[in-house]
Amino acid sequence: MVSKPYTAVPEPGAEQDDLTIDYPCSDGEPLAESDQQYNAITDTIHALRVRYADRRNVYVSGDMFVYYRMNDPGGNIAPDVFVVFGAEKRLRRSYIIWREGGKTLDVAMEIASPRTYARDLLAKRDIYEAIGVTEYWRFDPSLGDCFNPPLAGDRLVDGRYARIAVAPDHAGILRGYSEMLGLDICVRDGELRLYDPLSQTWLLSTVEENAARVAAESDLLAAESAYQTSETARQAAENARQAAEARNAALADLLRQHGISPDAI
Repeated sequence: MVSKPYTAVPEPGAEQDDLTIDYPCSDGEPLAESDQQYNAITDTIHALRVRYADRRNVYVSGDMFVYYRMNDPGGNIAPDVFVVFGAEKRLRRSYIIWREGGKTLDVAMEIASPRTYARDLLAKRDIYEAIGVTEYWRFDPSLGDCFNPPLAGDRLVDGRYARIAVAPDHAGILRGYSEMLGLDICVRDGELRLYDPLSQTWLLSTVEENAARVAAESDLLAAESAYQTSETARQAAENARQAAEARNAALADLLRQHGISPDAI
């Protein structure tokens, strides 16, 4: 399933893109209102970027203006996290749909806060549906203060959003499946996490990836130290062997000087 192209691309004879119009890239608002919201946003973006690191046509970003109405800077929305399949992986100041060949978002996520959750549930949902975003996910990092259960998702079916099944598994982890990402969207230990059901592995958070890198570097240093220790021991043994051979040769020479064959001893 792929998202449908949005009709912001003009038809022949329709309104043309006015390149003199400025589309701001910031509204001056902070990225997040709490550590929980910030961590959910940044960890999810990071995990998805790592997952698609080797695919040049998958664009992952967040907290960025997405413009969906040509020649109208007011026609914008700023998802906390979004993914576009078929969009070039490059740096952008904003995502302007009609300048991307009409390619709208495939997945959008919003991380709730007390100030924004009502808009996430209503106005933003309507906009994402209208511009053809295939999946729209919402997570409440307060775990119920904004909405309950704290994870919800919608998927386009015949142009309208239908609720994605989300339920606790046998371990009490809240799960819903993203067909677009091929991942389980989960709430585990109070955090938004992504799980790959094919490899049966969790996508790493920033902290986990840093810890894994530190552990790998520590293992490498330990291996290098062990090799150096073994090499030092080998060299010491070789030096001892050479010293013994030198002593034996000197003794043999001394015996010969006294008319004694070393082989006779």
